[in-house]
Amino acid sequence: MSISVILMQLGKGMIVTAEIFFLTLLFSLPLGLVIAFGRMAKNSVVSLLCKIYISIMRGTPLMLQLIVVYFAPFYVLGLKIPNYRFPAIIIAFALNYAAYFAEIYRSGIESMPIGQYEAAEVLGYNKGQTFFKIILPQVIKRILPPITNETITLVKDTSLAFVLAHAEMFTLAKQIAAKETSIMPLMIAGVFYYIFNLIVASAMERLEKALNYYR
Repeated sequence: MSISVILMQLGKGMIVTAEIFFLTLLFSLPLGLVIAFGRMAKNSVVSLLCKIYISIMRGTPLMLQLIVVYFAPFYVLGLKIPNYRFPAIIIAFALNYAAYFAEIYRSGIESMPIGQYEAAEVLGYNKGQTFFKIILPQVIKRILPPITNETITLVKDTSLAFVLAHAEMFTLAKQIAAKETSIMPLMIAGVFYYIFNLIVASAMERLEKALNYYR
C-alpha cells in the first residue's frame, strides 16, 4: 500500500478523531462549570454528590467508563439503543473530562480575592452579574494553562475509542499496520497526533496572550 493511500485512509480517521475532540470539549466545558458550582454549593448533599462524582470519574480509567456507558443501557436497563456506539463515546468522554474541568474551574473561582465580590456588591451588581462580568473573565485567564494541558491530553485520549471498536485514526493505523506488517502507518498516525496537538497548543497560547492584559 502506497503512502498516499495510507494518508488518505488515516485522514478519514483523523476526521473522526477531530469530531470526538470537539464534541467532547463542547459538552464537557459547560458541564464542568455546572459541576464546579455543585461542588462549591452550600447544600452539603449537592456538594457531596458532586465530590463523589468527581472522585469516581478521576479515580477510574476512561477505558472502563467507555465500556460502562456503552453496555449499561442494555445490561442495567434492558434497553437496546440503535447506533449508540459514537454517542456512547462522546458521553463517556464528556463525563470524564467534565470532572477534571470542574476541579480546574473550582480552583480558579476559589482563588479569587473576596474583595472582588465586595467591590461588585458596592457597585450594585447582583450575584449573576458579579460572576459573569467580573469573576469569570479573570478565572478564565487563570485557568487557561491547566485547561490547555487537559485539552492536549484529550487529543491523545481520543485513541481510546478503539475500546468500542470505533474506527478513529489510531484504530485505522493499527489495522493498516497489521495488514501491511509495517510500522509506517503508526508512525504517520503519530505525526498526525503531533500536528493536531501543535495546532491546539498554538491556539491556546494565542488565547493566553490575548488575555494577558498586564503586558
